[in-house]
Amino acid sequence: MEENGLGPQGFPELKNDTFLRAAWGEETDYTPVWCMRQAGRYLPEFRETRAAQDFFSTCRSPEACCELTLQPLRRFPLDAAIIFSDILVVPQALGMEVTMVPGKGPSFPEPLREEQDLERLRDPAVVASELGYVFQAITLTRQRLAGRVPLIGFAGAPWTLMTYMVEGGGSSTMAQAKRWLYQRPQASHQLLRILTDALVPYLVGQVAAGAQALQLFESHAGHLGPQLFNKFALPYIRDVAKRVKARLREAGLAPVPMIIFAKDGHFALEELSQAGYEVVGLDWTVAPKKARECVGKTVTLQGNLDPCALYASEEEIGQLVKQMLDDFGPQRYIANLGHGLYPDMDPEHVGAFVDAVHKHSRLLRQN
Repeated sequence: MEENGLGPQGFPELKNDTFLRAAWGEETDYTPVWCMRQAGRYLPEFRETRAAQDFFSTCRSPEACCELTLQPLRRFPLDAAIIFSDILVVPQALGMEVTMVPGKGPSFPEPLREEQDLERLRDPAVVASELGYVFQAITLTRQRLAGRVPLIGFAGAPWTLMTYMVEGGGSSTMAQAKRWLYQRPQASHQLLRILTDALVPYLVGQVAAGAQALQLFESHAGHLGPQLFNKFALPYIRDVAKRVKARLREAGLAPVPMIIFAKDGHFALEELSQAGYEVVGLDWTVAPKKARECVGKTVTLQGNLDPCALYASEEEIGQLVKQMLDDFGPQRYIANLGHGLYPDMDPEHVGAFVDAVHKHSRLLRQN
């Protein structure tokens, strides 16, 4: 199959593997770059594609997900694509109702309030079969990418998913979810185990469908201090990586690099770097040099320009990128923002960010 430009699974051969090489800790000719929420509302074409449909209907349409995933790559020479989906498809597949309220975000009309509410959840073993639409979107997108860049799959980490399921939506304090941790530690662990058991086959299914890397989003790490994090988040983050890797081996699938992004989890960087992930993503509150000292040479770092830096002039974006690249150093590094792109950002400035990373990282290596 190889001679017709198709790889082992019948997918087009990968032409630009810079992102994957950096993720595995191999040398690269320049620093690869992608952006969290690169498929998003800052693109007028995204707003046009999405306008007609309810958010979760879009997630359930492989054609729409594929189109939205490819849009940023038509504009910018990004080094990776990330499948358009949402972390809350997992609680949905567990039988919880989730709606996307315009201007407010996700809402669970019937959140988990009591321990016995856990009995409402479906068996986590069926979750992957409920999420076939994500796998179809990944396979379609991998075909249509035609080997330009690798495709990243993703999921929310157990604690972050738990916060939505208990709070019923976003929250500035996570007081309800944290109340569970303090008042119902056993039930909390039971819920986190259910989520872990759902996530493992879901992530393995994404790889089987064509994902070439996986990112786990622990978006609400910052609501936990070190003790709660070490008790209720870290063990499950570790477990996901360990079990996904074991399942891939059992299924005869090639290993893929895994990224852990724990927003505001600067207090756990050392632990995260030993949690079984090849890449540790950083938000913009972490100093690159300190992060590098903390995690050592064993993992690749990803991040971490303040997304709001894209409001600066294109010239200033170039200077900020140069500083960031100097601080992280040329190898074992993937450039990104420290969080997702905001809807009111100028696409031209996103382009300036991507170009600056490519340009300055090549210059860095010459000197």
